[in-house]
Amino acid sequence: MDQPTDADTHRPIPPSFWQALLYWLKLGCISFGGPAGQIAMMHEELVERRRWISEQRFLHALNYCMLLPGPEAQQLATYIGWLLHRRWGGLVAGGLFVLPSLLLLMVLSWLYMRFGSTPAVAAALYGIKPAVTAIVLAAAHRIGGRALKNTPLRLIALAAFVAIFALNLPFPLIVLGAAVVGYLGGRWAPAAFSLGSGHASAQQAQHAPALIDDDTPTPAHARFSWGGFARVLLGGLALWALALGGLVALQGWEGPLTQMAWFFTKAALLTFGGAYAVLPYVYQGAVEQFHWLSATQMMDGLALGESTPGPLIMVVSFVGFVGGWGQSLYGSDALLAAGVAGAGVVTFFTFLPSFVFIFLGGPFIESTHGKLHFTAPLTGITAAVVGVILNLALFFAWHVLWPAGWQGPFEWPAAVIGLAALTALIRFKMGVMTVVGAALLAGLALQWLR
Repeated sequence: MDQPTDADTHRPIPPSFWQALLYWLKLGCISFGGPAGQIAMMHEELVERRRWISEQRFLHALNYCMLLPGPEAQQLATYIGWLLHRRWGGLVAGGLFVLPSLLLLMVLSWLYMRFGSTPAVAAALYGIKPAVTAIVLAAAHRIGGRALKNTPLRLIALAAFVAIFALNLPFPLIVLGAAVVGYLGGRWAPAAFSLGSGHASAQQAQHAPALIDDDTPTPAHARFSWGGFARVLLGGLALWALALGGLVALQGWEGPLTQMAWFFTKAALLTFGGAYAVLPYVYQGAVEQFHWLSATQMMDGLALGESTPGPLIMVVSFVGFVGGWGQSLYGSDALLAAGVAGAGVVTFFTFLPSFVFIFLGGPFIESTHGKLHFTAPLTGITAAVVGVILNLALFFAWHVLWPAGWQGPFEWPAAVIGLAALTALIRFKMGVMTVVGAALLAGLALQWLR
């Protein structure tokens, strides 16, 4: 007869700051698979194996992160790190979630800018790009299947698709319109707009006691106070203003790095629904408005972003690197320094709001442990995101299948790779990295056959 062990019946020993740091570093290096995979990794390790936090407290934090703009998995890591080891713990957890991906993407971006036109690299990207198109289509399918549960939400998705595809309306306006419709729908037809976050149903069997358990009092540093709220808000605004002001002093308001900082600050506040939702906005600004990179380079950057750990929104670091390199910020002899500067500025201004949101709202969330409000506008935004992602998939498909335009030849090998990738993702539930790797090999094989 099995008896509970001492380890099963007692709370775990609190991890030291350095033990937690090593875990967050490991997570940042292996966090492939998008937000769903990253959240699943954290749940398995922190809830089930290490028992640093209970199921309910984990879900409570996750539900808050789902309401915020920005990458929810990175914000969840920041939240748990903050609970365990105060603000330094949150900074380390959130920072290490991003840092390995940033360093790897800068290396890949340099290789791309230096050797991207070589036959082997071009062949690999030829295979990866249709797979990326399939990944975006699969994302629309997955999010749509979860979010579009009734006719009003399907109509919002359709309207969003028409607005961005046919009317070319800016992404922020679409988000605002969807939020307003969601708010009104929540008042007039609450049953249609109260779908929940989709995570609350993930109830599991009662686990052994956790370090931060359901009944664990809120740590002193995580208790809400208006003074703490004001300090975080003013500190975050001051840090943002100092960084932006420094760029203005160095380059002026029209300087490339200053414009990147301002543009990606706005992008960071619009990433409801994940990176796929904000990519059309990034494309509109980075490609069409500022010409920091071309449409083909944007596709290539997303392909690289899909093959690295960390949040997919890290593709903006590639945009910054290519933009800095292409603008020759420091002259033609310092292109690498210009690329690194662009990537660093974009990453800082993209992720700064995520940290501020966690440190600002976390104490309030910890003080309530109740249901969150304002879900109806987010439900409307999520529905609109499906239409926006579908438009993004069609945009990618057009550039992949007709790279020379409608008058040019149809790339049937790319179509075959894309169809196979889409089948693998939807029908056989294969992982993103497996699909990307197979597509890369297919591209190399095509080059060899030719």
